Amino acid sequence: MSEEYDYDLVVVGGGPAGSSAAFAAAKKGIKVALLEKEESIAETVRTSGVTWIQNIKEFGIPDDCFNPIKKFSFCSPNNEVTISDKVPRAAVLDVRKTYRWLAGEAKKHGADIFVKTNIKNVIKDENGDIAGVTGIGPNGETTFHAKTVIDATGFPSTICKAMGLAPQWERFGAGAEYEVRVENVEEDTWWLMVGQKYSPAGYAWIFPLGNKIVRIGVGIGKPESNVDPTQRLKEIMEKKLGPIKKLGKITEVEFHYGLIPNDGLSRKTVFNNLILVGDSAGQANPLVLEGIRYAIKFGRVAGKVVADAIKSGNTKEEALYPYEENWRKEIESKINSAGKVQDRWIGLTDEEWDKELDIIKELKPEEFIDFIKAEFGLSNMIKLATHHPKLAVRQLFNLVKGKK
Repeated sequence: MSEEYDYDLVVVGGGPAGSSAAFAAAKKGIKVALLEKEESIAETVRTSGVTWIQNIKEFGIPDDCFNPIKKFSFCSPNNEVTISDKVPRAAVLDVRKTYRWLAGEAKKHGADIFVKTNIKNVIKDENGDIAGVTGIGPNGETTFHAKTVIDATGFPSTICKAMGLAPQWERFGAGAEYEVRVENVEEDTWWLMVGQKYSPAGYAWIFPLGNKIVRIGVGIGKPESNVDPTQRLKEIMEKKLGPIKKLGKITEVEFHYGLIPNDGLSRKTVFNNLILVGDSAGQANPLVLEGIRYAIKFGRVAGKVVADAIKSGNTKEEALYPYEENWRKEIESKINSAGKVQDRWIGLTDEEWDKELDIIKELKPEEFIDFIKAEFGLSNMIKLATHHPKLAVRQLFNLVKGKK
């Protein structure tokens, strides 16, 4: 049996970018379908859920969706530093609860949500522009006609690839983690573990979720290293390396695996009748490879821009371009600067990492957060270079500003 639908906007992908775009568009009164291939929103978790309190408040995410963090601990093979704050500035999300809340907000404002709907192909009009999508739904072949489509399919970028508009990502992060129950944990402290024994081109982590649940994971840059993050994760957990030994007995709850683009902002994200958001657009911070806040923020921008374009009767590239203009103005220079720091970090030896932690411990909590968030505004950089006259610190921030 085949089914056919007509919508103003079809959003493919029920993650944070897709739900946020559907929410913003539906709020403006257009007819929106949000399509998710799994049995339910966030059935599979593919991220460690790190984000920032400032953004959580901006998005209105409820307090029961996250665990606040105010202490940031790093360890390298022979060094350990902790930056302690008086107030929480970071957070670890309950990913499932957060994503379902975001989808619920879209539904509340009129978006229709279709789960178990696996989209594989596109419909093109006489000009070769996208005019809808097709795939398999719960009842068989399903077709959605649309004036515009938003590709929020994440790393696979299913829609823009079906249109022939983007190649596969060349650089990306592969992350594996176990969500576990532990005996001992500081609920307000995250750990980042660096050096060859943890990750040859990335880092390992311990992120507490509250109630003695933590996420222990390993992220590895590809193609810089061919190490399997799942295998490395099992090794460091079995050996109880570094701060893992402090956790006591570990009981596995569930396993997560995900891929995140790390090619910088290399993709064009607006075409006739089509916008790319979130990981499909490559909107990720290279320093810790997180992008949930970008997905929500620019998903909402995309939804508003599409709604306005549909109401005006023009959904060509130029009418949708304010979306790309918005996100490029806000994050392009910051992501480029963060990429320079990441390139430096990937090449560090264990001994150099020991020294790098001595640089990091010089930072005040708010400076550290700005740094790790890739908030490399000029005023921030000048302040940091002025406050930290040590040669090593000045070299790091001069690198961000593009100096020798």
